[in-house]
Amino acid sequence: MARVVVEVSLPNLDRPFDYLVPAALDAAAVPGCRVRVRFAGRLTSGFLLERAAWSEHQGRLAYLERVVSSEPVLSPEIAGLARAVADRYGGTMADVLRLAIPPRHAAAERAPHGHPADAAAGPPPERGPAPGTGRRPDPGSWDRYEAGPSFLAALADGRSPRAVWSALPGPDWPDEVARAAAATAAGGRGTVIVVPDARDLARVDGALGMRLGPGRHVVLSADLGPAERYRRWLAAARGEAVVVAGLRSAALAPVARLGLVVLWDEGDDLLAEPRAPYPHARDVLVLRAHRAGAAALTGGFARTAEAELLIAGGWARQLAAPRAVVRAAAPTVLATGEDPELARDEAARSARLPSLALRTAAAALESGPVLFQVPRRGYLAAVACERCRTQARCHCGGPAELPGPAAPLRCGWCGSAVDRSCRQCGHEGLRALVTGARRTAEELGRAFRGTPVLTSGGSSVRAGVPPEPAIVVATPGAEPLAAGGYSAAVLLDGWALLGRPSLRAAEEALRRWMNAAALVRSGPSGGCVVVVADHALPVVQALVRWDPATFADRELAARAELRFPPAARMAAVTGSTAAVRSLLDTAALPGSAEILGPVPGPAEHAARPRPPGAEPDPDIVRYLVRVPRSEGGDLAAALHAAQSERTARKEAGLLRVQLDPAALV
Repeated sequence: MARVVVEVSLPNLDRPFDYLVPAALDAAAVPGCRVRVRFAGRLTSGFLLERAAWSEHQGRLAYLERVVSSEPVLSPEIAGLARAVADRYGGTMADVLRLAIPPRHAAAERAPHGHPADAAAGPPPERGPAPGTGRRPDPGSWDRYEAGPSFLAALADGRSPRAVWSALPGPDWPDEVARAAAATAAGGRGTVIVVPDARDLARVDGALGMRLGPGRHVVLSADLGPAERYRRWLAAARGEAVVVAGLRSAALAPVARLGLVVLWDEGDDLLAEPRAPYPHARDVLVLRAHRAGAAALTGGFARTAEAELLIAGGWARQLAAPRAVVRAAAPTVLATGEDPELARDEAARSARLPSLALRTAAAALESGPVLFQVPRRGYLAAVACERCRTQARCHCGGPAELPGPAAPLRCGWCGSAVDRSCRQCGHEGLRALVTGARRTAEELGRAFRGTPVLTSGGSSVRAGVPPEPAIVVATPGAEPLAAGGYSAAVLLDGWALLGRPSLRAAEEALRRWMNAAALVRSGPSGGCVVVVADHALPVVQALVRWDPATFADRELAARAELRFPPAARMAAVTGSTAAVRSLLDTAALPGSAEILGPVPGPAEHAARPRPPGAEPDPDIVRYLVRVPRSEGGDLAAALHAAQSERTARKEAGLLRVQLDPAALV
């Protein structure tokens, strides 16, 4: 008899099903293999969890139809983790397994086993001593951190330290991640590394090749193609690679004898999975490390309230450098609007490009490139009437934008053409409300004539820029690396980041600022960073002092006082009014649960097609359900049970349930 997880995402069918194994398939039907079964009258794919001698099912059992492949692609560790992730987020195990295991590619599966082709060539791997022999691994730049050498020694000795890492600014973090993985490999264990985007992954890939040597790690990314990605994934599942690095789905990648999980830039929203059950890579890795008894390293230049909660709850320790080392490594940060600058420039507080930013850029261009970070892409993201200042809008209510200097106005939501004539006064002249990166590049080209102006963002992201003097205009997350570092950076339009209607606006602004500022040269010949924002704001002061830990601690305290995540757990229930009310009325929610709402739901959940960003459908609503953090598991179980009952009754109506949503509005 075999227990099978069937690839069906219905909540009421979220459990293993028992099937008989015909004698012809007995040898091939191994735990973890892919199978085909007859389910509800149709052939359906699934994974064989385990073989058993008996079944609790009292009725007649069907037989397995086919063993697709005897390759054991679902290990017991990943099966248990998938079940735990589904339970945490109120989802189904089938949905989690769809994220964890890539589609099968038969040719890759039949190919001879061997080292993955993507392993970078380099020096011999740092084998290190056997666990417990006492010889410490070379800490390299980890010796800048107070507990850095002892953290690596614990990994090499087979222990499982857990740390929230405040990385020092500069280019060293990929090598530091690779050294941690090498120390873990020296202790005979494997590592999973998750980063937000392909650029970070390429840097980690190169560092791992240098530290581990050829054939000891694989990199998983979506742009590899199905055959190559599956081949690399198999190399990890078969134990041919001791380290797996990848994007958010790599948090569920198989690794033999897992000893360390690493998450870089844990506040990046790219780490939140947009598919059901919407898990965040940070929570998956924390859960995985806890279940496997593995070490954990969660790091970045900035820090979220969620990471601070790991420290406050005692699950992890802080791994940071002494303040003297931080001051030596961090660039000088200046904020516009300070008293000395106001005395020099009365417009320092209101100008988009104050004289401090222009003076700093002009001086820095003598020694290298200067980075300008602009929060918005495009040319003019919003415009208004030049005469009466009424914002130009489309008939659908969306803001009118100007894609280029000679381009016609168009709607930023539906893309249709917008008349230049003001609806209030009829005037056709326009003024900018929100300036994008392309317009900023034009303005800087006029201000610094003769200096090359490069842009990076959207579909044209540069990997790097040469060390020669140049102006680089980039959107957050698209800042290219500069050889030797930037000589200065200017962080424009701070109001656009801080003014977003989001619980995480200040936290996200600090993360984006610090990521850009970390690209600036440090040391005696270090560069300068100018942030165009109110210097009195706590988030700006955190950047000036380069102190993300204190800011995260304050954020966590404020969230706890207001009972917002991560101090509490929340579920967002979105859908048609009838479906949402039916679910909430029938769910056996914890007694402490608070139901907040309703508010109009996002347009993407509307029953009929609508333009992106269009006004919400009046019948699509969103409720928030809040409980204390200790009752988060009960909330997830109650919502899952209510969805199961609803599905079993075949109730109609749109509905989406999301635990711990990244955005509350």
